[in-house]
Amino acid sequence: MSNPVYLALDVPQLDAAKALVEKVKGHVGGVKLGLEFFCAHGTHGVHEIAHLGLPIFLDLKLHDIPNTVAGAMQSLHVVEPAIMTVHASGGRAMMEDAKAAAGENTRVVAVTMLTSLDERDLERTGVQGTPHDHVMRLAELAQDSGLDGIVCSGQEVKSVHKQWKDGFFVVPGLRPGGKATGDQKRVVTPRQARDDGASVLVIGRPISRADDPLQAAREIEATL
Repeated sequence: MSNPVYLALDVPQLDAAKALVEKVKGHVGGVKLGLEFFCAHGTHGVHEIAHLGLPIFLDLKLHDIPNTVAGAMQSLHVVEPAIMTVHASGGRAMMEDAKAAAGENTRVVAVTMLTSLDERDLERTGVQGTPHDHVMRLAELAQDSGLDGIVCSGQEVKSVHKQWKDGFFVVPGLRPGGKATGDQKRVVTPRQARDDGASVLVIGRPISRADDPLQAAREIEATL
């Protein structure tokens, strides 16, 4: 893709979301819609954003029994997302069924470890080892399950890319140099993530909450 930046549209009001996309769409390659947006606006809201002409990454992080996830994927054919997420921790059968039920033009990627988590958080949930080890294990499971790729932080994407040469890698939690990290714990710059093998760069607050979103999008694009 010519521009790997997907704007994370963390704007709950539909009119404001559409206005933001219209403002920056010449300097981003797609739009990521997450739980907050989908719960507020449903498939209608997805269609409204899609009509603005950019690919849609529907980031719902599905995680349930295989039959339920497959049914949810089939229900989302109506919005034809370019990218869709499930949780790798849902297991191989769930991921296989999710991919089988997805639309023909939808890439299904597995969320490995949220960028808001660190090693201490893993320990508290009973997972032993480093975040890097955990992500690598789940990446291998996703690959074996036939998915298109994974979601991981920029700190792991280089290693995953070496292991999975033709994988599709989505990297969130990115912060341009000098910007506040907020609730993100494992962050890198967009340029570093791209150099290390990221296919898609998910960037939200550094654009959406900037004083001048258009200028912020332009500055990020210029680094890539």
